[in-house]
Parts: sequence; structure tokens; C-alpha cells
Amino acid sequence: MNVFYEESGSFKVGTVLADNTTSLQVEAIHGKRSKIKAASVLLRFETPALNDFMDLAQKIADELDPDFLWECCAQDTEFESESLATDYFGHKPDPVEAAATLILLHSAPMYFYKKGKGRYKAAPPDALKAAIASQEKKRLLAELKTRYTEQLCTGKLPEEFKANIAQLLYKPDKNSIEWKALEAASTQAKQSVLSILENCGAIPSTHDYHYHRFLWEHFPNGIDFSETDRQLIPDNLDDLPTADVAAFSIDDASTTEIDDAFSITPLKLGSFRIGIHIAAPALGIQPNTPLDKTAAGRLSTVYIPGKKITMLPDTAIDYYTLGENRSCPAVSLYLDVADDYTVTHIENRIEKINIVKNLRHDTLETYFNERTLNKELTDQPFLKELRILWHFACKMESLRGKSNDANNDKIDYSFDVENDHVTIKARRRGSPIDKVVSELMIFANTEWGRQLAETNIAGIYRAQGNSKVKMTTSPAPHQGLGVAQYAWISSPMRRYVDLINQRQLVAMIRGETPPYARDSDDLLIAMQDFETAHSIYSDFQRSMEYYWCLRWLLQENIQTINAQVIKENLVKFEPIPLVMRIPSLPNVAPDTYVKLEIQSIDLLECNIQAKFVEKLDS
Repeated sequence: MNVFYEESGSFKVGTVLADNTTSLQVEAIHGKRSKIKAASVLLRFETPALNDFMDLAQKIADELDPDFLWECCAQDTEFESESLATDYFGHKPDPVEAAATLILLHSAPMYFYKKGKGRYKAAPPDALKAAIASQEKKRLLAELKTRYTEQLCTGKLPEEFKANIAQLLYKPDKNSIEWKALEAASTQAKQSVLSILENCGAIPSTHDYHYHRFLWEHFPNGIDFSETDRQLIPDNLDDLPTADVAAFSIDDASTTEIDDAFSITPLKLGSFRIGIHIAAPALGIQPNTPLDKTAAGRLSTVYIPGKKITMLPDTAIDYYTLGENRSCPAVSLYLDVADDYTVTHIENRIEKINIVKNLRHDTLETYFNERTLNKELTDQPFLKELRILWHFACKMESLRGKSNDANNDKIDYSFDVENDHVTIKARRRGSPIDKVVSELMIFANTEWGRQLAETNIAGIYRAQGNSKVKMTTSPAPHQGLGVAQYAWISSPMRRYVDLINQRQLVAMIRGETPPYARDSDDLLIAMQDFETAHSIYSDFQRSMEYYWCLRWLLQENIQTINAQVIKENLVKFEPIPLVMRIPSLPNVAPDTYVKLEIQSIDLLECNIQAKFVEKLDS
């Protein structure tokens, strides 16, 4: 005796070896023996032979039309499969015909709902219609996926992808047919999805891929300013007095947001007055105006090699920047300084400043550096004033306890990108230019932070304790700088917290009620949002500098390069700011120089593979 039975949702046949009423022991065609429940047996048969039964039943099942059977069966009640087979074949079905009917019913769940052992019910017409439509949709999607996959594998971007390419690149819907086709093409071609898209021309520029991903995530509405933002309504600056000083700024050649400038005025008995002048957008950009809300949304200028996304529109920058040969509104801090560079008097003013010159690093470095400080050079602009400021900066650095600051041995790098060609320049931190600017800014931010605290006017401070830097609305020491408090005020066109602090400072100088109370929600929200944005922007800047380091290696066709071991297998390349781990590096002491071989560079994934070649003597 043979049986046709159901097990784990599929039909099987076997020869009965033992019948224990509630269970059977059967032997399959291939000889495997198993125990089955008697309730799972659908048919018992002697013929045809066990080896042929399933093939014969499947052949008949393939000839059955589920549409016709659905029309033949009772529509409102359950029915036995055998009764449907009797109606269809016109006679009591033999075992093969009965099994074929069961196979068809089981394989057409859209048409027939299973209700029990050998019992089914016809699907309602509306449900069947919907199921057939869904099946057809799946079939069309499968064909579409196949077409997409074939095109992608041959390096052709499907036309339908073009309108949605940004979504696919930066925030794909993993359930979409486009993404599934990309995954299938990736598997077939044994390449990453990004590589597939790059091969199809969807990523014409690796730089733009990384840049636009950042914009997609953090500037979803784009980086263009509205016409309302550009309609600058400045304060009545004609009422401001004009200072009798000749001021100059010190900035990189690419800087357009010139926030700070300096002046030197001789006084009697060898003393002099240092003016620290900060651009004053707070005089015209009032809280809760459209432009202020835009600045509060951006929070900071974003800097990356070759590009920047400004916090303020160009109309505001052009108006407030301390450009040369202009009279510019400024908040000034004047320091009366004795001939030993001791500060004897401090005064605040809100005024207009005549900017005589914008000194730029590239030209200034040629005559104002460590080698020329003591040389008799007299024909360079503002060299006398720069030397005075340098001596004053050295005195201030010493008073902060930082005269032997370890940062002076560190290297800063600048990236110049023009027509996709990158130049990476190194400059030792603590150079005369850096020291002058940094010390005067530290002095101004520290002093103005002190004044805000002493007059009980709220401000946003940068504090550091136990090597942790945080922002706070309460004045607190900054251990890294060696000052009692440090408020960011010196860059109001580039950082929103500086703009807020400048508003508070202007109110203090004028004796007015400050815009932000100490418990102001706007103050706290701006501080928290800025700290988050500053971290995101800084990380993006570092990632793009890393990218341009990789581009430099390719541009210069670097095959091998020297590197200095930092610790364990972490090294820094020379002469660029690229730090990475080298798994093949042997155990060598920190500061050891080694030679590395560049094996591969992937600009899309921002990955580089390098291996250790040899240890260098020096």
C-alpha cells in the first residue's frame, strides 16, 4: 500500500511499512524511512507505481486551468477536493487525478482558500480580482527589475533612475525596485552599489558626491539665500563716530568675512594704544528678523577645501566685512599699553573704522616671520605696527602661562583647490602671524567675557576642564587657554554665538537692556544647536581634507611615501595631514620613520590601502 500525504506544506508519497492506526511508518522513493500522522494521509493507492505517481499527478495538474475550476466550484460554501475532481473529470477520480486536483488547489491560493484536510473554499470575486492584479504587478516589477539590472551591469543608467538619483545615493528606499535592481547588479558584477552607479555615470564627480551628501543631510532646502535675506536693513550707522586710526586686517587670501582688524596709536612716554576692531553685524541684524532666523538655522560658516557655505548672504558680508579703503562699523576694544607691554587702561567703543589695508598671509609671511623679526626692514606695510603687536602677543602669551606652549611645535595645513588641482601647504603653528592674531583674539574674547560676567549680562562661553571642552552660559575657566573665562565674540559674521554675544556686548556698552536674559530659551537653544552644528561641520571639514589628501596622492602619482609612526600601527604621512593605520607595520617605536607603498585609493569610499616597505634610518 502506498500513500499520498502532506508534510510541512508540501505533498509526498511513500510505501507503508507499518500502520499503527494513528500513525504510519513509510518509506520514500529514495529509501528514507519516516513516521507520519495518519491524519496527514490524503490518498491511499496501489497503482500506479510509487516512482511514477508524482510525475503523473504533476503532469495532469499542469494541464488544469485554475480559472475554469474556480468557475466550476461552489462559490459560497466549502467543498471537498474529490467532489470538484469528480465534477471536472466526469467520473470518480482515480488516485492520480485526485492527487492532481489537490496539487492544483494547493498551488493556487489566490483562487482557493484551504479550510481543512482536502477541503477548500473559492475566493470571493473581488478578492480574486485584487489578487490577480497584484500578481500581475509583481510580474511586471520582476520584468522591470530584470531590465534595470541588465542595464546597470552593462554600464547604462536606466532613464527612470535619473530623476531620483540623489535619493538613491544618499537615502535609498531599500524596498524600491530601483534599489533591488542595484543590489542585484552589485551581486552579479561583484562591485559595490556606488561603483555600479559610478560606472553608469550617475556619479560624475567623487568630490560632488561627498559634498552633495552633506548638503542633502544638513541643507535639505539648499544653500542659496532668499531675496528677503538679501534685503539688508542696517542700523543708522551715519550716527557712529569715526575713529582717528588707520586699521589693518590679517587674513588668508580667500577670506571674505573679515571679522577683525588692528590699529596702533602712539601715546606719550613710549606708550601706545592697541585697537582691536571687530566687525559689527549686530548693529543691523536684529533678533528674530528673517536674516537672523536664517543665520540661526545655519549657525556657522562651513569651510571645506575650495568651498565654503557662509552663514550670512553676500549682501550682509559685503556691508559688514572690514574691507580695505572703507569706513566700516566696528565694536572696538582699545588697550593703553606701557612701554613694557603692560595694559594700563581698557576702553570699549562702537564706531566706524577706516580700514587702510587687508594684509594677506601669502604676502605678509615673506617679510613678517621668525627670520625677519629683528632685521632692519622699513619699506613693508605696517611692519612697525606688526612688531609691536608681536611683542605684546608674546607678553600676553607669557601671562597666560603658555610661553612654551606645545602647540607651537604643531603644523597647520592649508588646502588650495583650483580647477580640481589641490595644493597642500604646511605652516608651523605659533608663527608671528598666528601668534599676533590668536593672542589678540584671546585677549578680546577673554576681556569682553569678563565684562559681560561682571555686569551680569548673559553670554555664551567656551570652557575647558579635565580636557573636556563645552559651551556654557556661565563664565568658567578655559584650562587649555589659561584664562578665567572665554566668550566667543570675535567672529560675528561666521559664528552665530559670536553674533549673539556681540548683541549683548553692544547693549552693555550703550547701557541698554540686552536682547537675551540669563534664562532666555533662545540663548540656550542657540548654544546647544551651535555646539551640535559646529561638531558636524568640523567633522565634514576633516573628512573633505582627508579626501583631498587622497586626491593629492593620485594627482602627484605617489607610489611610495614616507610616514612617521605615532603609536602602534598608526602613522602620519609626510608631507600631508593624512593619518591612518597600517596593519602590516611591524612593532617600531613612536616617531620612527617608515616607507610605505600605496596599494589602492578609493575616492568614493574615501579608503586607502598601504603596506609597510621598510624602516628608515631618519
